[in-house]
Amino acid sequence: MRKTDKKRDNAIRIALTEACDVAQEESEGFMWLTHLVNYDAFPGSLSVICVYDTDANLAKVDLDDMCSLIKKKLASIDINLKDIRRHIRFDTEEKCKHENNGKWQERLK
Repeated sequence: MRKTDKKRDNAIRIALTEACDVAQEESEGFMWLTHLVNYDAFPGSLSVICVYDTDANLAKVDLDDMCSLIKKKLASIDINLKDIRRHIRFDTEEKCKHENNGKWQERLK
């Protein structure tokens, strides 16, 4: 990873941590989020995964609100994505446990 990529990744991590903190306070069942990116194809390759505890709690979420929150936090570090929904996935601990025996590293590949 190049030095500029490391700086950008750190900025993304900080912005998404802020989004995570807000979501944990405001969204029932929200657990955590992470991001995956290939800097050779940035920003198109940026993917954010938002994880909830159960499918039932995920079904209650206003996905547009969550996408807006993440878009706002990324825009604060000059990462502007046209269609934020293409860059965000939603998942649950429940599904990972059922489909991948709780192994997130396997699931996120």
